[in-house]
Amino acid sequence: MKRSERLVAMTHYILDRPRNLISLPFFSEKFDAAKSSISEDLGIINKMFQHEGIGYLETISGAAGGVKYIPAFSLEGSSRFVEELCEKLEDPARLLPGGYLFMSDLLGDPETIRNIGKLFASAFRNKDIDVVMTVATKGIPLAYAVASFLNVPVVIARRDPKISEGSTVSINYVSGSTRKIQTMVLTKRSLSQGSRVCIIDDFMKAGGTINGMRNLLMEFDAELAGIGVLAEAEDEEEDRVVDDYLSVVQIVNADERRGSIEVRPGNLLNKI
Repeated sequence: MKRSERLVAMTHYILDRPRNLISLPFFSEKFDAAKSSISEDLGIINKMFQHEGIGYLETISGAAGGVKYIPAFSLEGSSRFVEELCEKLEDPARLLPGGYLFMSDLLGDPETIRNIGKLFASAFRNKDIDVVMTVATKGIPLAYAVASFLNVPVVIARRDPKISEGSTVSINYVSGSTRKIQTMVLTKRSLSQGSRVCIIDDFMKAGGTINGMRNLLMEFDAELAGIGVLAEAEDEEEDRVVDDYLSVVQIVNADERRGSIEVRPGNLLNKI
């Protein structure tokens, strides 16, 4: 196999397996090449990943070592994407009653969801996350996008138990915005004790739902490693019950009556 062909094949293999440890002997045997040649190839791939702003290869030394692809958006690429997202969300036609925004089209767009997943994976890359958690239903595509780049499973909390999921753990929590008591359930088989969990959701007002997921983790003796939301509402900051989180965008001055809205970058860019 020519080096150019090997580089393409290795790059494809690495990109498909983020955060997976891949040994040099594996590549050497797979492509019938000397370890020294494989090492040079990995150096080229790592250089191009960083040049393109899509991440880097982490080298693990020792007999059981190898390389891991760590997805990481560059700050320049991240800022450009977030600015474009803000422009799309500032369309007054997106305004919904109660200060919410219509975002279903964005949450259903594969490229947009993939880029949001990259953003969160970049910000949480050093958190040693074991599981991504969300609540049904709007947060599900976001959670899977993040999990695909962190290469970890997804668990989904629901409002009502499903027979197909077996026995569950349920809690009652207070909605941050409506102050109503609601129920959240999670199957007992979904989390292991001591798991480090990243909570992902699409929209946060006062943070009652996220606080409910946080309390649910305590029932499993799991550890909260991070919280990420696509959009947060600025006007709910005083009543917010969650304070340690990352947001992609922040919704400011959403006025349904006047048909005006302002959206600006959230605090996530500070962690890229």
